[in-house]
Amino acid sequence: MNTLFALVDCNNFYVSCERVFNPLLINKPVVVLSNNDGCIIARSNEAKSLNIPMGAAFHLYKDFINAHKVKVYSSNYPLYGDMSNRVMSSLADFNSDFEVYSIDEAFLKFNQKKVVDIEYDIMKIKESIFKWTGIPVSIGIGPTKTLAKIANTLAKKNNHHGIFDLSSKLKQDEILKDTNVENIWGISRRWGSKLRMIGIGNAQQLRDSSPRRIRQYLGVVVERIVYELQGVVCLDINEILPKKNIMSSRSFGNLISDKAILKQSITEYTIRACEKMRNQNTRAQSVYIFLQTNKFNKGKQHNVGVVIGLSNPCSDTGQIIRLAISAIDTIYKSGYLYQKAGIMLLDLIPSNVNQYDIFETTNYSSSDKRMQVIDSLNKKFGSGTIANGILKSKGKKKWSSKEYYLSPRYTTQWDELPHVM
Repeated sequence: MNTLFALVDCNNFYVSCERVFNPLLINKPVVVLSNNDGCIIARSNEAKSLNIPMGAAFHLYKDFINAHKVKVYSSNYPLYGDMSNRVMSSLADFNSDFEVYSIDEAFLKFNQKKVVDIEYDIMKIKESIFKWTGIPVSIGIGPTKTLAKIANTLAKKNNHHGIFDLSSKLKQDEILKDTNVENIWGISRRWGSKLRMIGIGNAQQLRDSSPRRIRQYLGVVVERIVYELQGVVCLDINEILPKKNIMSSRSFGNLISDKAILKQSITEYTIRACEKMRNQNTRAQSVYIFLQTNKFNKGKQHNVGVVIGLSNPCSDTGQIIRLAISAIDTIYKSGYLYQKAGIMLLDLIPSNVNQYDIFETTNYSSSDKRMQVIDSLNKKFGSGTIANGILKSKGKKKWSSKEYYLSPRYTTQWDELPHVM
């Protein structure tokens, strides 16, 4: 029986979401901007052909974009999140053995006798997702997640029609030889540089290296990648290495000097970070809270942060919010105009690892149950359905990002539904 993984990746996802409700954008250059309309974070293929780089500052390319009639949109996260849920729900109808990896990616696992049966299912999935949601996808197939990830990169190329199968050994030899080591899923630039120092510059060379030697040199994570490249499954469905740190921060739409407003913003960022932390089943051992002024503005600057250690690992949003608000009281100085605030949850450990203090007994049961109820309600009825009282204010938040090019939230707001004339 063959076991294969498929990585389903939505093509230019943010742009594709905009096109579902505005077909006039099809075959036109389109870009989507980051928070505060600062940088370009998504591009249609037509925008890519104009050599508009990913991550480019919007203000530097604004004249070029206008001259080439490129359509510009602010990030519409309520729309993108809802469209993502539709895609993932559709995938679940095909295969219950799947894992959501990001807002626009999911892994599927197939156990079938014939590879041809899997290929038929893959084609059906690709066609059905587009028919049901309007979102085009590319699908990479491989005997491990790492190989499926490499295959997905190739599936996006025009000559492969959105599907690439990397299950055969012969094809792996051909493709891995042309894959730079830095382009392998999980290999950072720093690790890539270290691998090149010992003569490993592509995926084939890493595959053919000694896993034990690589572990001694770079640790267990890269050792697992070597085995995955060799076709040995080390990361099964729902086995993703959790992040060690999680940060939530954002530049404000307007400069802020009011401490109460800064506390509201840090509360919102803390809620978001804690949700991500619990989603990967971890707890924080310390937190870092910071404030920053605009370094490009002339005048007084105040960039400051504080690390708070926790006597016991914590994933309770309420407890961490209290720490964050207390930290703002400590680091805030009146008379400064702050541009950014944020929180980083540090030294995350698995939730099932409990290191008790000899003088304390920490019972996570009631806290975990409360957080589970809040997370499930917010997931079912929308983010912010249940939130800390400090955030319960009407109207646009004063720290909200600039959104000059925001499209309607077609699927999540009654008053923004599409109108049929």
